[in-house]
Amino acid sequence: MLRTSIWGRKYPKSSGFTVLVKQVWGTLRGHLLRPERPCSQRPCARRNRNNALHPLWKGPASVPGGTRQSPINICWRDSVYDPQLQPLQVSYEAAACLYVWNTGYLFQVEFDDATEGSGISGGPLENHYRLKQFHFHWGAVNEWGSEHTVDDHVYPAELHLVHWNSVKYQNYKEAVLGENGLAVIGVFLKLGAHHEALQKLVEVLPEIKHKDARATVGPFQPSCLLPTCRDYWTYPGSLTTPPLTESVTWIIQKKPIEVAANQLAAFRTLLFSALGEEEKTMVNNYRPIQPLMNRKVHSSFQATEEGTRS
Repeated sequence: MLRTSIWGRKYPKSSGFTVLVKQVWGTLRGHLLRPERPCSQRPCARRNRNNALHPLWKGPASVPGGTRQSPINICWRDSVYDPQLQPLQVSYEAAACLYVWNTGYLFQVEFDDATEGSGISGGPLENHYRLKQFHFHWGAVNEWGSEHTVDDHVYPAELHLVHWNSVKYQNYKEAVLGENGLAVIGVFLKLGAHHEALQKLVEVLPEIKHKDARATVGPFQPSCLLPTCRDYWTYPGSLTTPPLTESVTWIIQKKPIEVAANQLAAFRTLLFSALGEEEKTMVNNYRPIQPLMNRKVHSSFQATEEGTRS
């Protein structure tokens, strides 16, 4: 019987930048440090999160330079309220959902981006951005897993909906490398009530347990994964997976969505490894926090005493 360990490597086979991605991913191999015993205290959770890093983020190639890398820690009180930020306009077509697949680093739901049907506009965006895919990042335990943090608070998981600027660029591959090419909505997941819409994805995860496996999910409406409150932070950043290009306008939702513990546990049944390889559990697939440097985080809402979390 195959032994299970924590590890992983993969660059998406659909990527158009295979040379760059292979260089970054191919040089980052090693043994994953085992996380310490989970702790409910915030400093302890941060330390354990850092000790549990995926091998991808333990080599020199994981530091590409640049001045606007992601993810970041969002400081609630340091964010700048911008009254010019309008509500984000979201319009998705459930029928554009193509399939879900195991990339070898996370599971990803792909959408047909040949038309303007599914996309976002408004908010901090000057153009319409088409939905390309969405995916999740999560930890080995519920004490960590999100990529972004808020006042150093770590969530168990984070959803990213990835869009590209269809006005300025011909296709997604061009947009990844270009200025203002991408817009990514980030949504935090926290433990709570069972999420009915997410369950549709959870139920197909056994079909994509191994790397490169894919399955159809039928029509799926991504807007059901967004919180009811549409307040957000926004800042200029980068992709959090290779090629780490600084082409992203991040739109981080202030409020998390609730998911059940058994739904998050289902994420951890996936494997980084392909069928026939040594089984390596798919967990801790988040990038470490990057320095804010000279950037400002803007908010669509005014800070209050109630805090960011409910």
